[in-house]
Amino acid sequence: MLRQGDVLLREVSELPAGVKRIKMAGRVILAEGEATGHNHTLPETAELYELDGRTWVVVPEASELVHQEHDAIQVTPGIWWVVRQREYTPEAIRRVSD
Repeated sequence: MLRQGDVLLREVSELPAGVKRIKMAGRVILAEGEATGHNHTLPETAELYELDGRTWVVVPEASELVHQEHDAIQVTPGIWWVVRQREYTPEAIRRVSD
């Protein structure tokens, strides 16, 4: 597993059946920051997929996951499930805001 701010990547062995590719021009955005507008991004060689509100990314070569407020982290080639982390507050369980 890899973690950068509110994004957690869990390596999986294969994409689920029925996923749809999300086409992006340029860098692949895994998550957009609600508070700052900063993004968690991978190079354009990565491919993003979605199914039922869940997201996966295929990383074909060693890459850096970049965010303006965090240190870049190395992502090895593979298939990764992209999880937006959540936090508990007395009012509700909510996504971590980056």
